Amino acid sequence: MSEQRPGTSIPDSRGRTGLHRVGADLDRNPDVRIRSVEVTSDGWHVLRRTTFDYRGRDGAWTTQARETYDRGNGATILLYDPDARTLLLTRQFRFPAYVNGHDDGMLVEAAAGLLDDDSAEEAIRREAAEELGVTVGELTHLFDLYMSPGSVTERVHFFAAPYSAGEVRGGGGVEEEGEEIEPVTIGYDEALDRIADGTIVDGKTVILLQWAALTLFGA
Repeated sequence: MSEQRPGTSIPDSRGRTGLHRVGADLDRNPDVRIRSVEVTSDGWHVLRRTTFDYRGRDGAWTTQARETYDRGNGATILLYDPDARTLLLTRQFRFPAYVNGHDDGMLVEAAAGLLDDDSAEEAIRREAAEELGVTVGELTHLFDLYMSPGSVTERVHFFAAPYSAGEVRGGGGVEEEGEEIEPVTIGYDEALDRIADGTIVDGKTVILLQWAALTLFGA
């Protein structure tokens, strides 16, 4: 029955098939044996319920199930002006934060986006141009992190690059995708203060600012 739903043996609205087979053949860990993969939601992104056998440290096998949310991988970038000691961030409405206690849902963040079919480097150059109007030159790759490994499959590629105020041209996001993104220039010291006072609460942005404190401006 599950193999007849859109996205499995027949295409869904995005032309995808085989969504129920992702992860079914994993064998890199001898202590994990995949039993079944069920697609429980296939909107823009995909929610799966995977049942597997897991061998614990005592050698006993147990059957477990986990739901995983697959939205693809992403990339983020910290744009910094080393002379002015400023950062170029974004401000935009985030409904998930709004519904989970944030006062107005308007978050200050580093530019970011999904890779789609691009490499991480291509994707972050695209996002920096779309969101902030910056054509990024030399990129520094920092690290790749799983941001919520208990339930979300996404791995985020972190980058940093210098910029100058005179290079900013346009930005604002992609209107056709409902984006309304405000570029925000903020001093490095103020940004750290805003972590402490709770007005910068986005995880990837805090990680990038801490990297800057240890490696960039801190040095």
